[in-house]
Amino acid sequence: MKKIVVLTGAGMSAESGISTFRGGNGLWDEYPVEQVATPEGYRANPALVLEFYNKRRRQLFDVVPNRGHELVAELEKHFNVTVITQNVDNLHERAGSSNIIHLHGELMKVCSSREPYNEDYIKVLDKDNLDIKIGDKAADGSQLRPFIVWFGEAVPKIEDAIKAIEGVDAFIVIGTSLNVYPAAGLLNYVPHGVPVYLIDPNDVPVSSVIDVTHIRKGASEGMQLLLELLLSKLK
Repeated sequence: MKKIVVLTGAGMSAESGISTFRGGNGLWDEYPVEQVATPEGYRANPALVLEFYNKRRRQLFDVVPNRGHELVAELEKHFNVTVITQNVDNLHERAGSSNIIHLHGELMKVCSSREPYNEDYIKVLDKDNLDIKIGDKAADGSQLRPFIVWFGEAVPKIEDAIKAIEGVDAFIVIGTSLNVYPAAGLLNYVPHGVPVYLIDPNDVPVSSVIDVTHIRKGASEGMQLLLELLLSKLK
């Protein structure tokens, strides 16, 4: 079975109503990145950071996966698919994708402030217990914090993502500006000659040495076109 890797960013979930961070009316316009998405911001005002992610978490239950998410999941009927996502929502899971690498963490999880990536201290929240407040403790006694990879922190899953690209037959990029590293650097690991498909209505900077087919559509419309193309080319 042919192997496909899909890299998704904020544009993947925008059609579902999830606020993007960049662009017009993005979350960074309302909340400076330094305040809510850095270790320094968390240390300076943990209550603000916790509430920021509480709000993002609540929003998840007001939205549903869009057709783009569903079509990415449908790829699994025909191909061996790995989704590498920069998004922290759970819309890929809810759409039915089964093999997902979350590069930047997961909104529905919280963890230890002392050891964020220690599996023993990671807790999955449910719909009835979405909010974390000051005083809520992880099993090691430290304050629970969002299981989010903030700017300035290491990206533990990047090695898994690089390994997933080995032997790939096609690489798909959906709805990411390719401005955030190390995720943007994953294109450099795509083997020479492997087709790269970019779904985004906007211009996205891509190295001139990479041959990219740019489908200038949103996630849903672009994935519909691409699925038909892949079925004709890779089957």
